[in-house]
Amino acid sequence: MMQAGVDRSGVRVQLRLGDKERVIEVPEAWVGQARRLARAVWHEPFAPRAWRELLYFAAGGALTGVSAAFAVSTMVAGTGLFITFVGAIIVAASVRGARGFGRYHRALARSLIGQEIEEPEPFAAKPGLFGWLQSALRDRTGWRSMAYSLLKVPLVFLGVWFAFSVWIDSFFCLTYPLWGGGAVAPREFGVLRNLFSPGYLSVGSSCFFHGLFIFVTGVLFLFVAPWPTRLVVYFDRWLMSLLLTPDPLTSRLRSLERARARTVDVSAATLRRIERDLHDGTQAQLVALAMRLGQAKEKLAEGVDVDLDQVRRLVDDAHRGAKEAIVELRDLARGIHPPVLDTGLEGALSTLAARSPLPTELTVAMPDRPTQAIEAIAYFCVAELLANVAQHAHASRAAISCVQHGHWLRLVARDDGRGGAHPSAFGSSSSGLTGLIDRVRTVDGHLDVTSPPGGPTVVTVDLPMHA
Repeated sequence: MMQAGVDRSGVRVQLRLGDKERVIEVPEAWVGQARRLARAVWHEPFAPRAWRELLYFAAGGALTGVSAAFAVSTMVAGTGLFITFVGAIIVAASVRGARGFGRYHRALARSLIGQEIEEPEPFAAKPGLFGWLQSALRDRTGWRSMAYSLLKVPLVFLGVWFAFSVWIDSFFCLTYPLWGGGAVAPREFGVLRNLFSPGYLSVGSSCFFHGLFIFVTGVLFLFVAPWPTRLVVYFDRWLMSLLLTPDPLTSRLRSLERARARTVDVSAATLRRIERDLHDGTQAQLVALAMRLGQAKEKLAEGVDVDLDQVRRLVDDAHRGAKEAIVELRDLARGIHPPVLDTGLEGALSTLAARSPLPTELTVAMPDRPTQAIEAIAYFCVAELLANVAQHAHASRAAISCVQHGHWLRLVARDDGRGGAHPSAFGSSSSGLTGLIDRVRTVDGHLDVTSPPGGPTVVTVDLPMHA
């Protein structure tokens, strides 16, 4: 006797065998996983992803055949003639051609399976024929693309036998009632022929139930077919990420060049801003100060019937202008290098937390002092983040953590605001979160923003202790 029941804890099956009773309980988590798996298996053959992967495998396999044939033929010819100048040219042309095929492979993966692979640096040839020849033979991207084409050939053969054949067998089985006629079995191809004994799909007759059995087998193959294809495409993705992406050294140099370019642009913009502020603000204040002092001097030089009240007003205006100029100069100097950093980063962050319009909790744990450049970047990051919290987050409180982890300094800014912060949400390309990302990357740091709608917002900045 068997009884089954379903409750919130899962599935409970009670078995009674004679005088013995056994209870089998299946947790709800397992039941949910089984349902999701069944739903995925049921929908996968009709999902666009499965057909895109099949199309990618077919098109990529054809492209691999062409690129591998080109690489083998040109390399064999070039190697055989390498003792002559012509052989070197053929080998160089083979490497250049492999780079082009690599570009087609990346474009195909990007358009069909959404595999985003960063493009390598464009080929840069030295002047002259010998310069081009030397550059081509030393082109790491070309050699890596050639290796990808050659190593993908066994993967294509495996995919045809293991994955593509399941689609073909499914098609033959599903269409057997239409074209089978007097045939006692559909055609067998690939993995079906090797895994099952000969005549598995045949009982020696072509009756109705035999055709129905073959059709049902085709349906089963249809639901199985997407998964071997996905496995082959997975290995192809791994091979592309290994060989068709820029090598780590090139990626590193490119990242440093971009960070340097952004830093130069930001520095130039800062210098223009300082020049504009000095010209339009402080310089105008000093000119007005000089004019008022000149007028007061002229009044005093008259000697007779001096209007002391007017002279006093001119001196008062000059004094007020001098104080305003001093304030503007202090603000400009603080923007270049905050004087509060002279006492260390901990004191500077304490000052920022005290000046914040929101209640701000500060936690600092730094056994070692960072270099001045790192302290300045950390200070400006915290200042910008607190300003963003006050202006945009609609938060009631904030928290700043500055903790040293070995050779790295981690800054964490939290608030209980409405969330939804993005690097491009505030400021321009040289300010806001985007500006902070550029500033942090100049010293090989990293900035991460976690801000779901409704909050909370957590911004994490990792900086090296020395730069």
